[in-house]
Amino acid sequence: MIPLPISDENRRLRLPTVTIAIIVINLLVFVLLQLPSDAFTMGFSVIPKEITTGVDIVGPVSVALPDGTTEVIDEAAGPNPIWLTLFTSMFMHGGWLHIGGNMLFLFVFGDNVERALGHIKYLAFYLVCGVIAAYAQILSNPNSVIPSLGASGAISGALAGYLVFFPRNRVKVLVGMRYVTEVPALMMIGLWALIQFVSGIGSIAVSEQTGGGVAYWAHIGGFVAGLVLAFVLKPFINRASPPASFAT
Repeated sequence: MIPLPISDENRRLRLPTVTIAIIVINLLVFVLLQLPSDAFTMGFSVIPKEITTGVDIVGPVSVALPDGTTEVIDEAAGPNPIWLTLFTSMFMHGGWLHIGGNMLFLFVFGDNVERALGHIKYLAFYLVCGVIAAYAQILSNPNSVIPSLGASGAISGALAGYLVFFPRNRVKVLVGMRYVTEVPALMMIGLWALIQFVSGIGSIAVSEQTGGGVAYWAHIGGFVAGLVLAFVLKPFINRASPPASFAT
């Protein structure tokens, strides 16, 4: 079990407006567009075969299941051009636990990365990591018709940025349901990354029919993209900061 982060050593100089805006947009999309309409979710998620062929798949599509039966996925019309789903999908989620966990990680780690990069570079960093994450998942199964959605890939990039910019920060984590302790960011994010890489490698032998659930390759792609971008941008980050304190 990965400890759940609840706060970090926060050197906040200004309001993390981009991080807050991303969280608000994700919540609004989920509540106002996804909950009322499955068609929106099916149409604006990333479907690998749509990206690799450039064709918007509309209508029922049969997917074989491991037990020999089939499941019908009712694909809906998406944006035009269809590659825009690479962006729309990173503001969508599959359920309350999905969006809750993602937004918690973004809230804890994203604001420090935004402070380091500045608002505009941070937004570009986040979006680029999200797109690369989507492509990593697509490359793992280019002909898949199973929708992929979520901010996890972009947030994985933010975690990588945090690891590069603030490796000595400490993070308050919840272990189990009661125990709260502090661990180095290197340990917290490093353990998370290790699990993603091990799970991603393990999923290579998994077929499309059994490969639903967590998009580990999106996590890996976003994290690697975040590492590369963070090391490139590190000489230009904002190093001015007041003494660290724990955010609540």
